[in-house]
Amino acid sequence: MDRMSTSTERPRSGRREATRHRLFEAAVGLISEQGYGATTVDEIAERAGVAKGTVYYNFGGKSELYTALMEWGVSRLADTLKDAAPPSAPPAEALTAVLRAGVVFIGEHEALARLLMAEAWRTNQAWYATVRQIRTEAIGVISGQLERLAAEGALRQGVDTGLAGSALFGMVVTVALDWRTLQPERPVEEIHATLAHMTDGLVGASSSAPEHA
Repeated sequence: MDRMSTSTERPRSGRREATRHRLFEAAVGLISEQGYGATTVDEIAERAGVAKGTVYYNFGGKSELYTALMEWGVSRLADTLKDAAPPSAPPAEALTAVLRAGVVFIGEHEALARLLMAEAWRTNQAWYATVRQIRTEAIGVISGQLERLAAEGALRQGVDTGLAGSALFGMVVTVALDWRTLQPERPVEEIHATLAHMTDGLVGASSSAPEHA
């Protein structure tokens, strides 16, 4: 009996995750096109190809769906950044790899990136916790590499790694969206090279290096 229930639960769980993913994708598209307030549960269900009741069954309502969507989106971004920076990689190389991974992710998930940036910092919304999730998970990956650089004495003195991580994250998002919107013909390598050069002044000189006259 236990084996049978387990075998039936797994397909159901897989189907539910697939349904949730379709609802997320539908919500991302609609909200990026017309905004959260103008998007209805009916529209999300229609685009996802499911009944309206499916939204309520899986999430309870539009606000709960949106909260789960934001968490899902940030987790996908954070996992991508983490995977780009294995612990064995030197911190300077890991940092540039993380920045490149962010650009590539945004290029592949442009609508999701626009949604995260447009909606996440609206502090009057119930999903304000997503802002903190972005800081601790996504920005935290970048700040972590800066902290590794600082530990090696390769970061300029006085740099706040938390604020610098936020600045680099914002730079990646802005540059990537600008690239996708205005210069989509440019190869990602050029975008990444520019970002890497912009970090040189931050991480390119050791704090203990002698100054030249």
